[in-house]
Amino acid sequence: MLTWQKLKKKLLHYFSDTHWYTIVVLLFLYGISSWGLLLATGETALTHPIDFVYWLIVTGSTVGYGDYSPSTFAGKLVVALYIIPVGLSIFALIVGRIATWISFKWHKNNKGLNNHMTEQHILIMGWNGERTLQLLNLLIKENDQNSVKSEIMLCVRKDITNPLPGQIEFVKVSSFNRDEDMDRANVAEAKTILIDNPDDDITMTSALYCAKRNPDAHIVAYFNDESLVGLLKDHCPNVECTPSVAVELLVKSAFDPGSSLLHHDLLSVDAGQEQYSVLVPDTASTMSVEHLFLGLKRHHNAIFVGFATDHDDHNIHVNPDFNEQVNPGDRIFYIAARRINEFNWSSFQ
Repeated sequence: MLTWQKLKKKLLHYFSDTHWYTIVVLLFLYGISSWGLLLATGETALTHPIDFVYWLIVTGSTVGYGDYSPSTFAGKLVVALYIIPVGLSIFALIVGRIATWISFKWHKNNKGLNNHMTEQHILIMGWNGERTLQLLNLLIKENDQNSVKSEIMLCVRKDITNPLPGQIEFVKVSSFNRDEDMDRANVAEAKTILIDNPDDDITMTSALYCAKRNPDAHIVAYFNDESLVGLLKDHCPNVECTPSVAVELLVKSAFDPGSSLLHHDLLSVDAGQEQYSVLVPDTASTMSVEHLFLGLKRHHNAIFVGFATDHDDHNIHVNPDFNEQVNPGDRIFYIAARRINEFNWSSFQ
């Protein structure tokens, strides 16, 4: 009795965690013992290596095609009392282990605990409830219109799960300026970084950190307090800051009714005409605003709004004169029903 208790403890110790190496050892022992018992009972038709592996898998999983079966009485006892019960137990153990592994991976990804090696992605840092959810949905729609797709990744400190599983990547961190955490979001390889936190102080430190880790990224930071915009610009002039414009829209609507609806229409991909931009390629020639304005309307039914020079992307020339020149490397802004992915630049000459 004491020997059985010791054996039981050893078996529980090795098989309680059901590691993969444990299952492999168990399968090996099961296969060797089954083959030996079949050989001992005279079931030579079932002991050919290839036929034996095929038959053991089919029988142990209780599929049982019936093309191979034991012919002796002893062989039938071995199959009924050992091969099928033990095989079924191991089969259930493997299926359960696979299901547990898949569930673990899914929950790990859903909770934002995975490391991501995505490059040239759009990284959103911060969580503002429904506002962030709306931001993600709009980004997904904008991304769908682009000819070049980018992965969208949400990075949060708040204890939440992935709000849009299957549509975005998700990372949960303890700090937005800790290398070990932000490496999991691969911040150094992000193409665009959008920072939107309820606390402007966190937005400020996050923007400074991202500008240092990834100076080539397009970084956009949202501030509730506009006084912090100038402070960030002093240290990181390449960061695009977007303060709240709610008050300005109220004023415009008071004197120009419908202004708030117009701005909403231009910013939202859900309604009417939207505002887009495109970089003039190096292969294009210098063109006048007049030709660009008329060409966009004639060939794409789009309205030219303005342009930013290649050396000053934050200073936009809105409604420029017809005789001004747009050069390769400049960014043009236009209004259209959908994003234009293919331009015939020669038609603007």
